[in-house]
Amino acid sequence: MNEQSQTQPHLFAYRANRSVDDAVNMALHFILQHLDSPGSYARILFVDFSSAFNTIVPALLREKLFQLNVPDSMCSWIMDFLTDRRQFVRQGTHVSEFQHICTGSSQGCVLSLTSGHQSVKLLKFADDTTLIGFISDGDESAYRGEMDHLVSWCSMNNLELNSLKTVEMIVDFRKDPAPLPRHPL
Repeated sequence: MNEQSQTQPHLFAYRANRSVDDAVNMALHFILQHLDSPGSYARILFVDFSSAFNTIVPALLREKLFQLNVPDSMCSWIMDFLTDRRQFVRQGTHVSEFQHICTGSSQGCVLSLTSGHQSVKLLKFADDTTLIGFISDGDESAYRGEMDHLVSWCSMNNLELNSLKTVEMIVDFRKDPAPLPRHPL
């Protein structure tokens, strides 16, 4: 088992033998397992980030890499890759002028969130994330706390939630459930 598999078991992008289907199956497993308990329901937030790969700030990333004890030589290589890059667009025989790029990365570099509460699962796939709240006895505090944490994390990491593509689904098989309030993001 590689280190990434051990530290981020719920990351499904850019990993051998993992796919969107695996993420969906794991989510369904967690949700159905939770719904077997009386008085329970689930809230699922499907999060989409606006231009996630274009918003990486190299200085923030370098700090995170140091916190993860990534060797200095690797940090320098990544920073060199992400800063002052030149790129162009080619379409057929037409080629654009070179442009200097100082933020962002190619789709293939992954930044991920971490989630700490046991009643909340965070499934990650590239620039999309799914936050699953397992609610028992109407107590949504952990789920709402993780949503607030997600919003703060996005702000600190220069990520913008795409409100047009971010949706919440509630799965509730209780008899006569009370109307559930929405959480504004």
